[in-house]
Amino acid sequence: MGYERKSCHFVSKDWEHHNGRQNDQDWHHATGTSTQSGQNQHSNKKHHHEQYHNIANYSNSDSTRQTSDSQRTGENTSVVDDDEGHLVYQNGDMLTGRYEIIGTLGEGAFGKVVECIDHSNNDCVRVAMKIVKNIDTYRDVAMSEVAILSKMNTVDSDNQFACVRMLDWFNHQGHICIVFELLGLSTYDLLQKNNFKPFPLESIRHMAYQIIKAVRFLHRNKLTHTDLKPENILFVDSDYAALYFSKKGKGELPLDFPEVRVVDFGNATYDHEYHAAIVSTRHYRAPEVILDLGWNQACDVWSLGCILMEFYLGLTVFQTHSNREHLAMMERVLGPIPTQLLQKTRKKCYVNRNRLDWDARSSSGRYVRKHCKPLREYMTSRGQEHYQLFNLIQRMLEYDVAQRITLNEALAHPFFKSLRKSKK
Repeated sequence: MGYERKSCHFVSKDWEHHNGRQNDQDWHHATGTSTQSGQNQHSNKKHHHEQYHNIANYSNSDSTRQTSDSQRTGENTSVVDDDEGHLVYQNGDMLTGRYEIIGTLGEGAFGKVVECIDHSNNDCVRVAMKIVKNIDTYRDVAMSEVAILSKMNTVDSDNQFACVRMLDWFNHQGHICIVFELLGLSTYDLLQKNNFKPFPLESIRHMAYQIIKAVRFLHRNKLTHTDLKPENILFVDSDYAALYFSKKGKGELPLDFPEVRVVDFGNATYDHEYHAAIVSTRHYRAPEVILDLGWNQACDVWSLGCILMEFYLGLTVFQTHSNREHLAMMERVLGPIPTQLLQKTRKKCYVNRNRLDWDARSSSGRYVRKHCKPLREYMTSRGQEHYQLFNLIQRMLEYDVAQRITLNEALAHPFFKSLRKSKK
């Protein structure tokens, strides 16, 4: 039942916190066009190409350049790809005569993320660069991400929301390269390095508040992230990680709480765009996706509920690779799936007489009983704040999207009352 986790780190070790009035401006769409929600995958990709070539300039006038090898200085102009389409590079290689690669931060299906020194000025700032595979499919996704990040930079020019900041992008011989501020560890990496010890409740409160505000910012601008998970939530500064380790076994952290950023917008989808049948990483996938009922922004809310549970427990609740077993785990934790949802599903193979078709006596059934229990039994304390957190999680993990809490409602939840007071 194990699974492999891969994390990639984007973004700046030093970050100035910006306070101020929330920016309610919508970015809508990069090109200002709209299409029918039923458009097919091909037309959606074509639209991403249009986005890519119509990106507005943001703060850096050089950020949308595409330079040829003959224009570059101080770099090896021979570009070599491996069998999987990754750019072959070595530490010390220069890209665009500006970015010196000094190490690899992570690897994923899309490509690799490297740490670079930006030699564009005397500061020699360290940045993260996502180098996408030289493959059409991944290039299309990268083009979409560049367009989205560019508009985010424009709309959130004051950095009020906890979303990763794109600093630059360019095309390096078929490899789309996206430059980000350099961030620290992902929340998953920190859990893993600390032997999956849960985060303190106060840290969960502060992280959750930032993450929810970031995702609400996306939702207000008609965008669904679709791949929220602990790997895609990064600490702004890894100094917090050092503090976390230093306090191991010594009680709660002092009131010096971490800033986080939401990353990876390669699969983000606008409301009017084609909605792929399957979204989200398995363990954070909403029931409406599994049951093929259609999905909307509420699937992000479900993912957030799963993330908060993982922060609280240190471990993933829905640890499975099987759709049927996943649904059975949901029932074990949250109670029976409503009959009306099972009646509407196009996945009739999961339904028998308006109930989940599940043999609780099978080996898989025994696994579910052993590893899952009713939601409130996961509480490690009966204190009021723990009850508030679990009430919030329960409302995020509502089966029916019409009943699931919205992110506006989540920010107004009693669990965040102390933060709302402190920000007045």
